[in-house]
Amino acid sequence: MSKIAHFNHDFTQQLAYAKNSNFADRMLAWFHKYGRCDLPWQQHKLTTPNPYPVWISEVMLQQTQVATVIPYFYRFIHSFPTVFALADADWEQIADHWAGLGYYARARNLHKGAKQLTHIIETTGDFPKTVNDWQTISGVGQSTAGAIVAMGVRDFGVICDGNVKRVLTRWAGIDSDINKSATTQKLWQLASLLTPKQNSGLYAQAIMDLGATLCTKARPNCAFCPIQDDCIANQQGKQTAYPVKSKKSPKPSKYSLVLQLTDSKQQTLWLQRPNSGIWSGLYCLPLAFIKKQQAHKTITTWQNLADCQDKHLPNEYLPIEQLIVNFLQQQHLLNLTQADSLFTLQPKPIKHSLTHFHWHLLPIIIDLSDKQKQDLLTQIQSANLNTNTIWLTPNASKTLAMPTAMQKILPN
Repeated sequence: MSKIAHFNHDFTQQLAYAKNSNFADRMLAWFHKYGRCDLPWQQHKLTTPNPYPVWISEVMLQQTQVATVIPYFYRFIHSFPTVFALADADWEQIADHWAGLGYYARARNLHKGAKQLTHIIETTGDFPKTVNDWQTISGVGQSTAGAIVAMGVRDFGVICDGNVKRVLTRWAGIDSDINKSATTQKLWQLASLLTPKQNSGLYAQAIMDLGATLCTKARPNCAFCPIQDDCIANQQGKQTAYPVKSKKSPKPSKYSLVLQLTDSKQQTLWLQRPNSGIWSGLYCLPLAFIKKQQAHKTITTWQNLADCQDKHLPNEYLPIEQLIVNFLQQQHLLNLTQADSLFTLQPKPIKHSLTHFHWHLLPIIIDLSDKQKQDLLTQIQSANLNTNTIWLTPNASKTLAMPTAMQKILPN
């Protein structure tokens, strides 16, 4: 019987085969010989594991590759060596250490989670011990909790992150849509069955490492894989066909002018974004959101979103930005009908891709007289919008905690 036949797309048969497949033994043997054992958050060489660096790393590694995370992790742990130090830190400090890593809600969750954990430690004397207890911490889902318990607590924990899902769908030939809840349930069931009761932390590191280094998305290196002999995708020669994902709709695009309001001292206005939403707590230049009204081959007309009849503004558009745009239009310093010509100038707009949309950002410099600056500040203060503002020179502004998109706008 071929090695494919025992699966035959029957999940019950898949589980029965997996139970006696020595999958974990092969994974652990590979890791001991070839795995990465020098990552700064790993605990397997320590006598007593520490859940704190495991938690930090697992949150950082959500949506971000290891090579990118490592320098951020070192800097973060150096500044916040304990959960108590992180809980006591100001958000501005944390935002500064996170700037450029993206998905800033993760940093917010770490700060909130640190406060939750310190309360638990002060009450119980230690970090949470179970997967269920870790899942009560902000930003910690089932797989992250399993990783923390397995590696940072050294108790039984199951992981099923993106790398693991890719390995398991290929090995078991699971050809249903990975985004469907039924497929997710299958993968968790299979992951739980394959995870050894002993050494689940080492196993977690092994299967994640295999997914990151061998069983990669585009170029799997099956010749060196410890599970190649009974991997369905390898037998079929269809490795990159797994995991199966339904086609997503194209991301929509949003367009904004990035307003570099510059005073007579060559200082530029920066706004601190609110504590929720995109780029939460970080400093940004004001944005003017615009939309295409008509798009012909040679002519595109634009409209300030704040002037649209339906008044349907994106969540990213702050009230203070609407005030600034209105002020600039009243002062004849900004004409959004010229946006088409602006968007065709060099340099081209910065395209910043986010989870749900592409954001086209075009920086423009607008010089303010001393009177115009004072009039604008008066309007902002009168509006009582509770937004922190600061005027800084380009060099001084580099010290602000800001998103990557804003860093690209600053001169080198």
